[in-house]
Amino acid sequence: MELHKESIGFLIADLARLMRHAFEQRTEGSCITLAQSRALLYLERNEGIRQVELAGLLEVQPITLARLIDHLHAEGLVERRVDPADRRAYRLYLTAAAEPRLAAIRQVVGEIRADVLNGIEPQQVSIVLAALNRMRSNLLAPQCLASGELAQ
Repeated sequence: MELHKESIGFLIADLARLMRHAFEQRTEGSCITLAQSRALLYLERNEGIRQVELAGLLEVQPITLARLIDHLHAEGLVERRVDPADRRAYRLYLTAAAEPRLAAIRQVVGEIRADVLNGIEPQQVSIVLAALNRMRSNLLAPQCLASGELAQ
């Protein structure tokens, strides 16, 4: 099977869109939103991250993230701590109260993952994950960014 140059990016983007839609459908009517879930999951993986850095990972404007964090803070799920290196900045941490919400998010994510991987052998999943991780590493590689290969 020959791959077209555009097909990998299109397929990855379309799969991500469908997975986001499935998440929104499964959490409709609950207290779980996609934006909050993404923030909590990224924060779980990067606890102590600066608020502006989290905005970059989520690809949202810092003011948008600030409002989202305000809401999560009001619910007692996230706490802001002054960055000891820069008193103007905050570092974000999950509270113990976030764990039940994260467990519910993981439950939904697990169900979607099972649907996505239905009929795919574990060995095939390992190959796809290894390939996707390599693609990500290729794009994050300093020499790729420095050489301007992405600009073409």
